[in-house]
Amino acid sequence: MLKIKGHSIPKPEITTSFSRRAVAIKNHILNTLKRLGVDADHADIPMETFATRKTPASISWYFGGRNLKYTYGQMPRFIENLYVIDKILEIEIERLISGEITLDQFSNEFSEDDDHLDQLKEARKTLGIDEEEKDFQVISKSYKKLARIHHPDMPNGSHEEFQKINAAHKLIQKELM
Repeated sequence: MLKIKGHSIPKPEITTSFSRRAVAIKNHILNTLKRLGVDADHADIPMETFATRKTPASISWYFGGRNLKYTYGQMPRFIENLYVIDKILEIEIERLISGEITLDQFSNEFSEDDDHLDQLKEARKTLGIDEEEKDFQVISKSYKKLARIHHPDMPNGSHEEFQKINAAHKLIQKELM
């Protein structure tokens, strides 16, 4: 099981027909969005030519007067990242329809700044890691090392640097968890 956004979902077990299955997952996502009244013209799911590539998947859609987005890239293949998006959207849309969460909560969950990818690259740069790094243990190790050095209680510590490091770690954590 995978734990993402506080939800447990089954790990994807896709071993064949990757491109065909990626299209099927895309169609399922579009059908899930239809439950909210979002048609295919108001949703964008960029597809990868080779679904086995190590690439994040993303979706953006217009709903409730807002542009919403969700990107996931923790899995080793595009198709698996697309699968995760499908499952998370399915869960969150069901929560919205059932009244478990409000429209504002739903919208906040999927709101991303237009420069979100640039912010993630800058956060990784702040932590001194490769901009493609997805291993949260590697990221946390770098964060802890820098936090010890820049902690305000340390002789050469800097409150501003410490806050910058914390913000970078939280941003990446939100992306990966």
